[in-house]
Amino acid sequence: MRTVLVTGPGGAGRTTVAAATALAAARRGRRTLLLSADAIPGFPTGTEPTEVTEGLRFARIDSGEHFRSELLSLQDQASSVLDLLGGNRLDGEELTELPGSAQLALLHTLRRAARGDWSRDGYDTLVVDLPPLREALAVLALPEQLRRYLRRLLPPERQAARALRPMLAQLAGVPMPAQWLYETAARRDAELASVQALVEDRSTTVRLVAEPGPAAEDALRTARTGLALHGLRVDTLTVNRVLPRHSSDPWFADLAAQQEKCIDHWYEEWAPAASLCEVPHLGRDPQGLDDLGLLDTSSNCTTFEAAGTGGGLFAGDGLAVELDDRPDGRAQDPWWIEDPNAPDGHDELRELLRGGPDATVSPRPAAGEDGDGVLVWCLPLPGAVKENLQLVRRGDELLLTVGPFHRIVPLESGLRRCTVSGAALTDGVLRVRFTPDPALWPRTS
Repeated sequence: MRTVLVTGPGGAGRTTVAAATALAAARRGRRTLLLSADAIPGFPTGTEPTEVTEGLRFARIDSGEHFRSELLSLQDQASSVLDLLGGNRLDGEELTELPGSAQLALLHTLRRAARGDWSRDGYDTLVVDLPPLREALAVLALPEQLRRYLRRLLPPERQAARALRPMLAQLAGVPMPAQWLYETAARRDAELASVQALVEDRSTTVRLVAEPGPAAEDALRTARTGLALHGLRVDTLTVNRVLPRHSSDPWFADLAAQQEKCIDHWYEEWAPAASLCEVPHLGRDPQGLDDLGLLDTSSNCTTFEAAGTGGGLFAGDGLAVELDDRPDGRAQDPWWIEDPNAPDGHDELRELLRGGPDATVSPRPAAGEDGDGVLVWCLPLPGAVKENLQLVRRGDELLLTVGPFHRIVPLESGLRRCTVSGAALTDGVLRVRFTPDPALWPRTS
């Protein structure tokens, strides 16, 4: 299933573009599901997928309903503890959703879509209308973060000692965690894992929507770093509400010139890694399927062929640009490992790096390294500056902070047996140097 995550600066029209993108996919014969927390004119309002037109279904994410159902379920599970404490149960009618419930409702809906709850035959395309850009990045990072918290607070291996809990409770003088707590944690971990797999899937991309202007330029420039840090690939930058470039009205002409200057900058910054799609201003707020279809047919798209195919600029397929499943040069690992000693510069050690603890390797010495083999982990961080970058190795994890963004990255198997020997940020790529530890990584003869 092809998944398109649509976001952008607030007020840029991302919900409208998400709906128009989903309609464009459906009209090209793809079974499409659109998810959004916002109401869309002319679309149904139910939380279960409902047909909008042939090939297109829509489901609205209701965070209030999800919050009430989850809290009531947790209340039922903890009924024995509540009765012991003399607590009074809450009714669904008196519950008001708390901050953060919208993000959890979105993750829950993504999980249902990922496991195919709503379609026996599945969908070809899933279009998700995400919150504004900064909030969307935080939501997409949540599954990985929450799973890490669960593993630290309730390690799965401790469940093996559940038979000893009554005795441990007597020795410690405090009650031990009930079995339902571990079962709930395991279930939540599995649910979060399915969402994380959907986000990290190679067929999942981000589609940015922005109205050309100085504020959007700053927001997208910052977002590039956050997207790269979390390994998210942008397939298309959708430039929304583009004014006609030729107007006799001086006011419109000046505004159009400002937009054109901004768009030119975006071509320089985002191409050829992403396609650009210019969507014209209709002179009104889009209403209904006809206007959404017009956004598709009147858009001006530019795609960039992958390296090795001749390159060049080509006309795209409206808002359906980049929605097909063909592999291209951009569907590679967001981060990669280089062997500086390899003649072609490519990584000859990837399989060993991903292997088990018994894997062995004899890295050739790099020039000037006194015979020590060096591996370089490359993390593209466009827009990052050295002053705002922090890198800390802690155990089997790498703690990365880039400006306002933070991520804890687990190291691959082979890199865990290495020591960090240096790091440098050059041309928007952070290169972390690892030297194999002979005590942990025995060499072959």
